[in-house]
Amino acid sequence: MKLSHFQFNLPTELLAEYPAENRDESRLMVIDRAKKTIEHKTFKDIINYFDDGDVMIMNNTKVFPARLYGNKEKTGARIEVFLLRELNAEQRLWDVLVDPARKIRIGNKLYFGDDDSLVAEVIDNTTSRGRTLRFLYDGSYDEFRNKLTELGETPIPKYITREVTPEDEERYQTIYAKVEGAVAAPTAGLHFSRHLMKRLEIKGVDFAEVTLHVGLGTFNPVEVEDLSKHKMDSEELIITQEACDIVNNAITQKKRICCVGTTSMRAIESSVSSARTMNPFEGWTNKFIYPPYDFSIANCMITNFHTPKSTLLMMISAFCGHDLMKKAYEEAIKEKYKFYSYGDAMLII
Repeated sequence: MKLSHFQFNLPTELLAEYPAENRDESRLMVIDRAKKTIEHKTFKDIINYFDDGDVMIMNNTKVFPARLYGNKEKTGARIEVFLLRELNAEQRLWDVLVDPARKIRIGNKLYFGDDDSLVAEVIDNTTSRGRTLRFLYDGSYDEFRNKLTELGETPIPKYITREVTPEDEERYQTIYAKVEGAVAAPTAGLHFSRHLMKRLEIKGVDFAEVTLHVGLGTFNPVEVEDLSKHKMDSEELIITQEACDIVNNAITQKKRICCVGTTSMRAIESSVSSARTMNPFEGWTNKFIYPPYDFSIANCMITNFHTPKSTLLMMISAFCGHDLMKKAYEEAIKEKYKFYSYGDAMLII
């Protein structure tokens, strides 16, 4: 398939600026691949589709406050610094994006905080907006990380043009987030409330946690018509033996195995054995899933509604079937479902 197969007109008013009032009361579209049917529900109705022994695979990555604002030495120009990944803890080296980039050159220093208590020096250019920074801070490593957290801001997506609120600190994070390292939330999981998870647990649903630290590369635009030429950024992935045991037991028992989100799907499809079971994994993945694709583990998935030409939409097309996915998205636009990070959800069975 080609990039142009994933273009559609998305009205800007359908991009969700705010989360639903309650996590589990966002809207839910249910797509049955076998029956080719589309139903309209509320997210908490999801409990009706799962039974004892079924498994939900969830990405327990935790978003860290990755967006900082500093001032350039001498000129005092305000510069946004988006922390992508730590390159060297001992030397406090970070891979970052800067904006505006044209003002930031090797050797420049940036000052953060009202008291300039944190300083960073630009030591390399990586891409047009990418830089390597060395942070200069007198305290211990833990104190340094605490300082980044103190000065950082929840990195809600750029399409949300309003100011970040205290509500975003809570709502742009899943309730089961544990392992810090993501710069974007695994948004399908944002719909789960503690009450809903408890009800699923009482019903006998098992939860298998994987960790895939979502990077900004997930949202990079695809700029080639031939999808086989697109390269995904690598993201850190950890799959434990415990998670494998839960999932592989469900495979044996022929239970429903549901991936919560595209990041969970990329995680498990990055570590499949020749017997089509899940293997433990610790490393990096740049897995790109687009049609046609033969999925090995999950037989259903929960996801949000994605933007045109995105790699996330391509994965959904591969899982759902392209024609059914197009029909579902046409219906979503007609019914005014909310799209993207704070948007509504879809269950594909």
